[in-house]
Amino acid sequence: MKHGKKYVDSTKLVDRSKYYESPEALELAIQTAKAKFDETVEVHVRLGVDSRHADQQVRGAVVLPNGTGKKVRVCVFAKGDDAKAAEAAGAEIVGAEDLVARIQGEGFMDFDVCIAAPNMMGLVGRLGKILGPRGLMPSPKAGTVSPDVAKAVTEAKAGKIEYRLDKTNIIHCPIGKASFGAEKLYENYATLMEAVIKAKPASSKGQYIRSCVVSSTMGVGIKINPNKVLKSAE
Repeated sequence: MKHGKKYVDSTKLVDRSKYYESPEALELAIQTAKAKFDETVEVHVRLGVDSRHADQQVRGAVVLPNGTGKKVRVCVFAKGDDAKAAEAAGAEIVGAEDLVARIQGEGFMDFDVCIAAPNMMGLVGRLGKILGPRGLMPSPKAGTVSPDVAKAVTEAKAGKIEYRLDKTNIIHCPIGKASFGAEKLYENYATLMEAVIKAKPASSKGQYIRSCVVSSTMGVGIKINPNKVLKSAE
């Protein structure tokens, strides 16, 4: 694969054979973010679990202390007082049967997060084949099915992200923008990693964190020592 000049220049800053400490890795991720737009910094964590087994699933949600740097459009399935509360909290799209019909009939998908009141899940279930593959299906584990829809909307707006294993047992998550600076990125990174470590399944044996890599959207992958993913572990 042929890479551009900026990417090639970035590779010169990173020792691909080295495992970096997390603060240094995040500094490098910022230095290698050379695109004209404000690149997102992402974390990719491979875990020593098998996602094919129900008792080894790792999934949850966490509010990043400094947000993600992305404006989030929130869609809420609710009626009555719940709908009013969702609108007051800043949800851009609020509805019930009308919203289901819009998504099914018109293919409307102009939102980033989908939240539902518990009494709406029978209705929202009809959209499983549409929302599920896009990672938008409301879920209690992710906090997107909640009796307090206003709080769920507020958290989504504040930078709540969901982490979950893919089929190769890797978690991929954004932790902010390169413009945040290393200190704020580390705070977000540490919050995510603490949640992932806390979510370790009881049935998981051997090394839990097999590898951890950070990179900007267009940048180089920077490896973090899997035995020292947090400063407190150093």
